[in-house]
Amino acid sequence: MSVQDLPSSRRTFLGGVGLVIGFAVMPKGMARAALLDALPGGPAGHSSMNSFVKVGPDSTITILSKHLEWGQGIHSGLAALVAEELDADWSQIRVVHSPIDDKVYANLILVSRNIFLQGTFGSSGIANSYEQYRKAGATARAMLVAAAAQEWSVPAAEITVSKGVIGHSASGRKGDFGAFAERAAKQTPPADPVLKDARNFRLIGRELPRLDIPDKTTGKAVFTLDLEAENMVVALVKHPDQFGASVRSFDDSEARKVPGVVDVKAVSTGVAVYATDTYTAIKARDLLKVEWNLSKAETRSSQQLAAAYAEKLGEAGIVAVKTGDVDRVLADKSVRTHESRILFPFLAHAPMEPMDELFVPRDDGRLDIFCGSQMPGVDLKAAAKVLGLDPSKIRLNAQLTGGGFGRRTTFGGPGMSHAAEVFKAAGGNRPVKHFHTREDDIRGGFYRPMFLHNLRGAIDSKGMIVGWDHAIVGQRLTPGEDVEHFMVEGADDLPYAIPNLRVKAHNVVLAVPPMFWRSVGHTHTGFAVETFVDEMLQMAGKDAVQGRLAHLADERDKGVLRRAAEMANWGKRLPEGHQMGVAVVKSFGTHVAEVAQVSRNSDGTPRVHKVWCAVDCGVVVNPNSVRAQMEGGIAFGLGAVLFGEIALADGGSVLQSNFNDYRVLRINEMPEVEVSIVNSGEKPTGAGEPGVPPVGPAVANAWRKLTGKHVQRLPIVEA
Repeated sequence: MSVQDLPSSRRTFLGGVGLVIGFAVMPKGMARAALLDALPGGPAGHSSMNSFVKVGPDSTITILSKHLEWGQGIHSGLAALVAEELDADWSQIRVVHSPIDDKVYANLILVSRNIFLQGTFGSSGIANSYEQYRKAGATARAMLVAAAAQEWSVPAAEITVSKGVIGHSASGRKGDFGAFAERAAKQTPPADPVLKDARNFRLIGRELPRLDIPDKTTGKAVFTLDLEAENMVVALVKHPDQFGASVRSFDDSEARKVPGVVDVKAVSTGVAVYATDTYTAIKARDLLKVEWNLSKAETRSSQQLAAAYAEKLGEAGIVAVKTGDVDRVLADKSVRTHESRILFPFLAHAPMEPMDELFVPRDDGRLDIFCGSQMPGVDLKAAAKVLGLDPSKIRLNAQLTGGGFGRRTTFGGPGMSHAAEVFKAAGGNRPVKHFHTREDDIRGGFYRPMFLHNLRGAIDSKGMIVGWDHAIVGQRLTPGEDVEHFMVEGADDLPYAIPNLRVKAHNVVLAVPPMFWRSVGHTHTGFAVETFVDEMLQMAGKDAVQGRLAHLADERDKGVLRRAAEMANWGKRLPEGHQMGVAVVKSFGTHVAEVAQVSRNSDGTPRVHKVWCAVDCGVVVNPNSVRAQMEGGIAFGLGAVLFGEIALADGGSVLQSNFNDYRVLRINEMPEVEVSIVNSGEKPTGAGEPGVPPVGPAVANAWRKLTGKHVQRLPIVEA
């Protein structure tokens, strides 16, 4: 497929909107090439070996990634798997997003549960693709070898492949992949291709250069926000200040006077302004006068919600897990007990590229949608439903995406539904780019929910934790079961061997839309568990590392904890005014321990000097990518625990709006990070999220030792 599939009147694509209203127009040829690469199927003229691998006549290998590339390096990781088994040279490799197909490109983590869904989530990119993409490479190799053997009339067993060159030593013949690509595509694929023994890996486990970095460094890479189409209008929606509010009436007379305004329409999420450019749309939107219906709106403040959450603790709740007799052991006069309560605020995702979608109708009644989506099949169906189109008439083109952290995963596709509604309201007959400004994104909901944790524990005469009672109050992320996995994960599967354990969930319903946030439930359960166990060990007079080792049940947890403690030289004499804290959290199958060294700034806030991180994520495809993900996760988690908070004012409006008041970690606040990867022969697990959960409790534990104060509310630094 090529850009020629689009009608000529809609084929001119230019680049780039800046963060909000800045423009930097790219050469038309560059933008057209970027669009061509973004369309399904990769470059024209390549021969398909299977659904994941194509070979060009120039021996270029195009790999179709079923996963969204948003900075985590999944394109390079999948490429390494294919190239390894294909015995290709790294310089031959190119990667494009695959077409959208929930069956062909399903995330295999869900297929085991008979759910077919193409998706990038749960740190599952490499974990679910490891064998699949290796088999795709091995299959392509076998087909190329069969083609060469057929052409040379020699046994396939005598053919060798090395760095993209096919050879037959007995006859001295050699050829590159491109010479055999067309013939190879006609070969019968092997039913069960033989995979390499790990001892023979040449690329897997090596630090290969990321394929997406050069274009991102030079600015050549094109994101959805960069794309423009001829005759396109930009659409921005004025949303209510309160979640759950709706439009009662509006006056658009002043907005329509702004030159460049094309139309104004009421939609379910507010009032949409359509204009010829972004600045005009913003200017006109600010002139709208809207009367909102607040009958179903959330008008409570964060303080009022916190009080309502606390009242929930007096209710029975729903038991997620129960072993032993918690009530009996907590009432035992021979044990020492401790209680802690921790409040976690709403958190925004704040990706660098806010939510955006480009709709381009075609003359034949079909529709192209360009966007970054974590669950593209879901979004495609959501758009089809709103627009009244058969899904086969829509082509969703996955784009390079400027971050997401869970923001682009929504069950049922409400974000795409809203965008499609805006496109439909404009008539659906010209290109529409719908996007959020930074303020729209920060104030737009789909947050990591607010949570309240209450923990009670018991310590016996030997200093061992023998009782643990944990109650969690918050919103569910998904409908259905009474006890949602995502609310209690990390608490109901506690890593510590405690004989008397009970975890309860208290569900609340709010108009504030919740959403997955990087490391999901572990963002709050990891903090609650690891700060509470630290407090309990301190009460028992136990060392934080040795005390954990005495309670941990999993040897891999123990392994990363020992490694991190060794790296940090745990127990060493520290500079005056410095303390260390430690935490170990298993999430998404990956074991991570982190030690943080913390002091106090002159304004009394925490200063994190260094974080030592040990990670066991099974077989590592690219060590540099794993280290980068741990470093990025630490920065992301540290910014959240120190500064992150979305707060509702009296009346329910959001107080934060942009990076000036929704603080993220700044470069001068970034600690030195040292990462050690534990060698493992276990199956690969995730790296994108597991670095996040341990850093918060590690810092909080050091802060408690430094100040004598338990962290009972996040963020640590009050605005």
